[in-house]
Amino acid sequence: MRTISTVAEMQAICREIRRSGKPLGFVPTMGALHDGHLSLVRAARAHNQVVAASIFVNPLQFGPNEDFSKYPRAMERDKSLLEAEKVDLLFAPSGEEMYPKGAVTSVYVEGLSEKLDGKSRPGHFKGVATVVAKLFEIVHPDRAYFGQKDAAQVAVLRKMVHDLNMDVDLMVCPIVREKDGLAMSSRNAYLSPEQRKQALVLNRSLMRVQTMADRGESSATALREAGMQVIAEEPGARLDYFEIVDANTLDPVEDISQGALVAVAAQVGTTRLIDNLVLHGAGEQRT
Repeated sequence: MRTISTVAEMQAICREIRRSGKPLGFVPTMGALHDGHLSLVRAARAHNQVVAASIFVNPLQFGPNEDFSKYPRAMERDKSLLEAEKVDLLFAPSGEEMYPKGAVTSVYVEGLSEKLDGKSRPGHFKGVATVVAKLFEIVHPDRAYFGQKDAAQVAVLRKMVHDLNMDVDLMVCPIVREKDGLAMSSRNAYLSPEQRKQALVLNRSLMRVQTMADRGESSATALREAGMQVIAEEPGARLDYFEIVDANTLDPVEDISQGALVAVAAQVGTTRLIDNLVLHGAGEQRT
């Protein structure tokens, strides 16, 4: 695995890969890798001759009171994990390399960036869209891999790719969970053992909604109220949002018969966690 730290070198290497005609898969990350990230790497490896990953803790997507300074960083461990998965290229730039002095251009996906996490974290999706647009311009991958756990982010990036005519396919891979159902996240490392148990309420709330939908409930209002009630039963969790929306527009839906995204965010201790569930309709049992 080659580790590259400058934009110019990464662009030059990726340009040669494109000229060779080899499909290039790309997995952008902020490091602190876990099996969720590695599932994206494995998907990229399965469908591309060359796999690139990036590790960059993007300051633009953190608010002034968020955890940028303490966000987990484990570069040597991450490198070992990526090498074990046979990643070909690792792009690991500095903040100054990605955002040189005088850089003022940003990407804002209007109409989506203010919803779900964007409503709770103003400016977050502007930071996400900006860094991903820059990474796509540097790497020019054929396919880029993201996790379903970040469903709102996926909606924002899909719209960006569509509107800016970016020549890349966004591939969305399933949420990877711990055995007890907790969605894997780099921020899980912040949780104490007691908070770790409390955090399971996010998945329980989604499972309550899934069960009701399987039994034929199609009212988004009824499903949302049921999910929120589960969260309310856990005093260690402070609900940020529980919404049932269209997966592409992130607008609320009244009926889930045509499918919907159920998204939840809650604070456990000082850690903000997210999770979601895709419903394919009412009365349709899971497979």
